[in-house]
Amino acid sequence: MTATLIDGKTHAAAVRQRVAGAVKHLQNTQHFTPGLAVVLVGDDPASQVYVRNKARQCEEAGMASFEHRLPATTAQPALLALIQQLNADPLVHGILVQLPLPAHLLEAAVLQAVDPNKDVDGFHPINVGRLSIGGASGQPLLAPCTPVGCELLIRAVCPDMAGLHALVIGRSNIVGKPMAQLLLANSCTVTIAHSRTRDLPALARSADILVAAVGRPGFVRGNWIKPGAVVIDVGINRVPAPTADEPNKTRLVGDVAFDEALAVAGFITPVPGGVGPMTIACLLRNTVIAACGARGIPTPGGL
Repeated sequence: MTATLIDGKTHAAAVRQRVAGAVKHLQNTQHFTPGLAVVLVGDDPASQVYVRNKARQCEEAGMASFEHRLPATTAQPALLALIQQLNADPLVHGILVQLPLPAHLLEAAVLQAVDPNKDVDGFHPINVGRLSIGGASGQPLLAPCTPVGCELLIRAVCPDMAGLHALVIGRSNIVGKPMAQLLLANSCTVTIAHSRTRDLPALARSADILVAAVGRPGFVRGNWIKPGAVVIDVGINRVPAPTADEPNKTRLVGDVAFDEALAVAGFITPVPGGVGPMTIACLLRNTVIAACGARGIPTPGGL
């Protein structure tokens, strides 16, 4: 058996196309444009690239993009004041504070300052609670973007997950825990495991759906995987890959031993090009959901 690759780039492009269609529909029928504000503190190179990509994809989808770049020396009160300003701005429907923040800033306090109904990252404790109970009447359900992207990829190859055993390896607040909640909402039987779980290989071999988000390169071996399983690799690890010409060269790998898994799984995401492209696409999707929630109108169908 050779697994079928789940092309995250193709699926992300489809999500962005649906978002663009929803934005146009809202502009034509409701006469407003969903807007996303991104706050970047400091000059972390990776964060700068990520923020530029978000702004570009916002504009390509026809959304309004508001970018706030602050120096690394920004004090906590000044950052909180900006967030309160964005909370009150009716043109801003989604707020994202780019992480990581400089060490002197209190990340939890900053994230909790964001209006939960504009928290398109899904990190606010209220949104964590809403996800746990399956939403709240009259409020948008904003779940973290990477797990939502994983869910959409799984649905693409496994539309009916009801009753399947799903194993999530990783217990982070950003991926592992919300991923488990989303799988539960799809009527999976869900197990959350981690690097210290006893007899993890045997547990993994019983999983119809395996999501690896443990942050260890090649951690999940091919002989851990149930034949025909759906494997979603969330890991992004940079490992040495020296050549004669480039002794310091590196490459990106996932948490799954890809070549081994390819021979066993039914479907698998590559790294790079799998889950990664879905994250920004789902951020745009969350912004449209938040915008509709703010207006008290249904989210356009198909999103």
